[in-house]
Amino acid sequence: MTKLLAQQDSYLKEFDATVTEINTEENALVLDRTAFYPSGGGQPYDTGIISYNGQTLQVTKVKKVSGTVLHWVAGALPPVGTQVHGKIDWERRYKLMRTHTAMHVLCGVIWRDYQASVTGGNMEPLKGRMDFEFETMRKELVEEIEKRINIEVEAGHAVSHRVLPREEAFQIPDLIRTKINLLPPFIQQVRIVEIEGLDLQADGGTHVANTSEIGHIKVVGYKSKGKINKRIQVEIVE
Repeated sequence: MTKLLAQQDSYLKEFDATVTEINTEENALVLDRTAFYPSGGGQPYDTGIISYNGQTLQVTKVKKVSGTVLHWVAGALPPVGTQVHGKIDWERRYKLMRTHTAMHVLCGVIWRDYQASVTGGNMEPLKGRMDFEFETMRKELVEEIEKRINIEVEAGHAVSHRVLPREEAFQIPDLIRTKINLLPPFIQQVRIVEIEGLDLQADGGTHVANTSEIGHIKVVGYKSKGKINKRIQVEIVE
């Protein structure tokens, strides 16, 4: 199993690792440890470089495949056992950290103030969308939501994480905010991300340490995606 360093430290930009497996068909490699985030939970994968013996490989995609973290690279694969150095595209990663945390602020405010469950979501650097169980969505409500989420951003809530046994984690009220529990039964250790005083969710992604790092959240659109399914689109102002 690849040790996922980003789950312990989202601010880790570089790391050393050993190649444990190569996939010639995909031109991808597996490492014993990685700070690259594999796509999941609506958060895109990291990009960056992996270097070894004077060679530099561009990391173009990172994804979990059958429990294995594959790093797709552009260039010749190093042999198994090679010591490598990884470097995250930090500008992209930090934008995704800000965006992901913004999504949690949005989710936290809507759950607290409107008791609406999440039905879907996705993000890119500095933009994202979330779908909620709202029967109606109007301009006045959207303006109210935008105001409330930015109050929470500016409040400077600390953001932290911890890992709990599944049974203990699921005793936390409202831990799962999605309409359907997306955590498969084989996951026995659950990572919890908390925005102090606002939001507490099971989540495996990367986040900033304080909501004040997010920047201003602007609601740029909203639309109906079904009878009780409404989409809110946001962007983060630099």
